[in-house]
Amino acid sequence: MTVLFSVEAQANEKIYQYQKPDGSVVFSNVKPKTQSVVQTLKFDCYACTLDSSIDWHKTPLYLGKYENDIIKASRRFSVKPALIQAVIHAESSFKPLVISKVGAQGLMQLMPQTAKELGVVKPFNVTQNINGGTQYLAKLLKAFDGDISLATAAYNSGSSNVKKYGGVPPFAETQAYVKRVKILHKRYYVASL
Repeated sequence: MTVLFSVEAQANEKIYQYQKPDGSVVFSNVKPKTQSVVQTLKFDCYACTLDSSIDWHKTPLYLGKYENDIIKASRRFSVKPALIQAVIHAESSFKPLVISKVGAQGLMQLMPQTAKELGVVKPFNVTQNINGGTQYLAKLLKAFDGDISLATAAYNSGSSNVKKYGGVPPFAETQAYVKRVKILHKRYYVASL
């Protein structure tokens, strides 16, 4: 399958996905006139929705999904696989081609500038996205002395906000995200035993 990206996503844009007659899949910020739209890809962070009806203690885990890439990134950047899995689950629910309403891309929802700084050229490439996201997570863990709550808060809302507030920022979305990542992290860890 060929995947073409016609334009880079900008904040608050809708991204349309459709299949051309030759079988290639197109992602565009322009609604196609002649093609039937398969899906509109614009969403909020999976674990950030405040009114989520998901039971985070029981939602199915994605055990084994992208396992080789996760293990390699874990070893390369010294981040536990369960934490990588938890962040992927929280960010994108393991969907590699998603774009958030603010422009974050792929499995670990990398912002274009962050991806560029991490050397991620193709943010929708599973391996590159996992490596970039894990590298970023390792950097945050180091900056916050291994404190997973602070590192994941920074992953969600930025290091500057964690430093400004001296802990998890008082943003409802970030607080929900940190709690849900913690639940998922524990569940992925227990499942790996």
